[in-house]
Amino acid sequence: MSVSMDLREVVGSQVCGNGVWHTELLPATNDGHGGVIVEMKEHMDSETFVIVLRASMLQWKQQGKKGVWIKLPIGLVHLVETTVKEGFRYHHAEPSYLMLVSWIPNTPNNIPANVTHRVRVGAIILNDKREVLTVQEKSGRFRGTGIWKIPTGVVDEGEDIFMGAIREVREETGVGTEFVEVLGFSQSHKTFFEKSDLFFLCMLRPLSFDIQKQELEIEAVQWMPFEEYAAQPFAQKHELFKYINELCLAKVDRDYAGFSPRPTLSMFSDQPSYLYLNNKDLDKSSSANNSCINVKLG
Repeated sequence: MSVSMDLREVVGSQVCGNGVWHTELLPATNDGHGGVIVEMKEHMDSETFVIVLRASMLQWKQQGKKGVWIKLPIGLVHLVETTVKEGFRYHHAEPSYLMLVSWIPNTPNNIPANVTHRVRVGAIILNDKREVLTVQEKSGRFRGTGIWKIPTGVVDEGEDIFMGAIREVREETGVGTEFVEVLGFSQSHKTFFEKSDLFFLCMLRPLSFDIQKQELEIEAVQWMPFEEYAAQPFAQKHELFKYINELCLAKVDRDYAGFSPRPTLSMFSDQPSYLYLNNKDLDKSSSANNSCINVKLG
């Protein structure tokens, strides 16, 4: 069967007087991986949409395209059922749109899964009196327990880890800080709607000390002697919290070196990103290498 006959079967008998087939195709851009992305913006009724979608899919198949992504804004929610009936499946959703996807060739489907992790931060802030900034929460698993904990929260979309830590501390306690290091991180699974969780433990330095607690989420805030904080039965019982306390002491008393953000540029994006690394040991290594080079050249 010729391509023109295939198209006629897909869209019906939409031909003009001279017998030439005509129909519009969905607007699409290449996704960089052999597929296309359709970002629907203009209103279209379901009957017209299914005709145009079928014609577009046939053309993309003839072109050897692989994955087809269709982004439907909330205003075009009436097209979701039609898209699903044409073989598309949900991939992910955001407040303003739903993304659906289909794999065209008869080969293993290598479309990447939806985002698998969320990123959280916890912030250790110590003042000169060896007091740690702690909070009691109004909601969640710590509600009503009387447990004092470090400020924690979820990093916003497009937000760097160090900026998320600074923001969370400011929002929950009113205390201004500057970022020092990531002391460590943990990974857990199936914690939030079957998603995995990356938790970054950060050390921050206070720039202010007056407390203004967030009324919505925080019950109380205080500067608490570290030894008293670490001695809480909950902190002694749970291994993760014991490690948090040990890392804090290692940083303060034993010159533990964590990971600091260093701005970098990538071939994959024009936007700057950050590589978290052990600056102290890297600088020592670089200095030692430079000394060796100077000695050899001398």
